[in-house]
Amino acid sequence: MTNSIDDDLPLVIRAKSGEYEAFEELVHRHERRVFTLALRIVGQQHDAEEVVQLTFLSVIENLQKFREEAKFSTWLTRIATNHALALLRKRATRRAVPYSEGREEEGFGDVPHPNFIAEWKDTPDQLASRSETRRLIDAALEELDEKYRLVFVLRDVEGLSTKETAQALDISESNVKVRLLRARLMLRERLTEAFGDEATRVEGGGHDH
Repeated sequence: MTNSIDDDLPLVIRAKSGEYEAFEELVHRHERRVFTLALRIVGQQHDAEEVVQLTFLSVIENLQKFREEAKFSTWLTRIATNHALALLRKRATRRAVPYSEGREEEGFGDVPHPNFIAEWKDTPDQLASRSETRRLIDAALEELDEKYRLVFVLRDVEGLSTKETAQALDISESNVKVRLLRARLMLRERLTEAFGDEATRVEGGGHDH
């Protein structure tokens, strides 16, 4: 997520005027976040590194087209997402598996119920401040099916709208909503297993991951 004020704008203006040092500073500010986003989408370090390179190459080639009323970080996120998804499609083609697999409409009626339901020992704010929480989220994301992971990363991590996520993944907005709910439930259950208070545990319904 980013602040409402675009702190990158002065650097963007300087970079547009041809000041390469300003562009280098933009890369320095954002390359770690772009790499993390790419890794969460493509799942492999060398592929994520390729996405980072392609992303900033695209920025160089298209910076003059960037409209300054938009946020640079949002624009950058969309470029990185497009490159990461293109790489996934290329990988799927090599496997002779269509990227659109599983694109059929999903409904809320068969959304799974969690197996592990318990009160958390600490508040969400306290948990979010811990580095171990971030590690658990990343590990849990790797366990999710690709279609759920992508929606969660784009919506909840990168802050894309439902419409933007649907367009990026070429699925309906209703599918985005259902997949996001499924991803949130599965991730919450994973975190509850780690942070839940066993004394407050109640039985939940089974589901198939």
